[in-house]
Amino acid sequence: MSIGADTASTPVAHSAAQAGASYGRVFAWSVRREIWENRSVWIAPAAASGFVLFGFIISLVRHPHGMDKVAKMPLPAQAAIHMIPYGIAVVAILITSGVVALFYCLGTLYNERRDRSILFWKSMPVSDVTTVLAKASIPMAVLPLITLLFICATQLVMLLLSAAASTPFWGAVPLLRIWGLLAYGTVTLVLWNAPLYGWLLVISAWAKRGPFLWTILPPFAVSVVEKLAFDTSYFANFVQYRLHGGFSEAFVTLPHHMKVFQWPEPDPAKFFSTPGLWFGLLTAIALFALAIHLRRRREPM
Repeated sequence: MSIGADTASTPVAHSAAQAGASYGRVFAWSVRREIWENRSVWIAPAAASGFVLFGFIISLVRHPHGMDKVAKMPLPAQAAIHMIPYGIAVVAILITSGVVALFYCLGTLYNERRDRSILFWKSMPVSDVTTVLAKASIPMAVLPLITLLFICATQLVMLLLSAAASTPFWGAVPLLRIWGLLAYGTVTLVLWNAPLYGWLLVISAWAKRGPFLWTILPPFAVSVVEKLAFDTSYFANFVQYRLHGGFSEAFVTLPHHMKVFQWPEPDPAKFFSTPGLWFGLLTAIALFALAIHLRRRREPM
C-alpha cells in the first residue's frame, strides 16, 4: 500500500515541480523582456552616475588643496562637509531612478494598448497575472537593486579618486556603513511606496489618454474640494505622508535644531510596527489585482 501510494504520487509531484519550474522560467523571461524594452531602467542611473563623477572630478581639479581649510574646522563640521559629495551622489541617482519608475509604471500598460502590441503578447502563453507581476517587479525589485549598485559603485570610485588626488580625510568615509544604511533605506522605501506603484499601474491599465494627468489631477481635485468645502487638509496630509513618511518611520527622527552632522539611525521595529506600512501593502495588493483585471478586460486603443 505504501509503495503503491508513493509510486502513484511520484508523477503528480514531478508534474507539479515541472509546472513550478516552467512558471519560474516564464516569469524570469517576462522580467528580462521588460528590461530589454525599457533600457532606461539601467541607462538613466548610469548616466546620473556619470554626471556625478564628472562633476566630482572637476571639483578635485579645481580645488586640489581645498580640504586644507576644512582640516582647521571642528570635527563635526569636517564630517558634514566631507560627506556632501557622497550625499549628492545618493540624491542624484535616487531622483533619477524615481523619475524612471514613475514614467515606467505609467507607460508600461498604457503603451501596449496604444501601439496594439498587447494583441501579440496576449497570444503568447503568458497570463495577465504573470505579466503584471513582472512589470511590478521592475520598480519594486530590479530598479532599486540597479540603483543601489550604481550608488555604491559611484561612491567607491569617488573614494578612489580622492585617494589618488591625496585629498585629506579621504579614508575617513565609512563606505560600509553608508552602504548598509542605503540597503536598509532602499528596502523600506520600496515597501512604503508599494501602493504608489500599484496606483500608477492601475492608471496605466485604465487611462485611454493622458495617464500622467489622471495620476495628478484626481488627488489634486480632492484636496482642493476638501479645503474649499470644509477648510481641512486631511487628504493632502495623507498623500504627503504616503509620499514622504517612509523615512521618518524607518529612521529615528532627529530634532530640527541640531546643527551638527549625525548619521541617521535605523529603527526597523518602529517601521515594521507602523499601521501605515501594512495598510499600504494591503492596498498595493488590491491595486495590483485591479491592474491585472483591467489588463484582462481593456481593449487596444
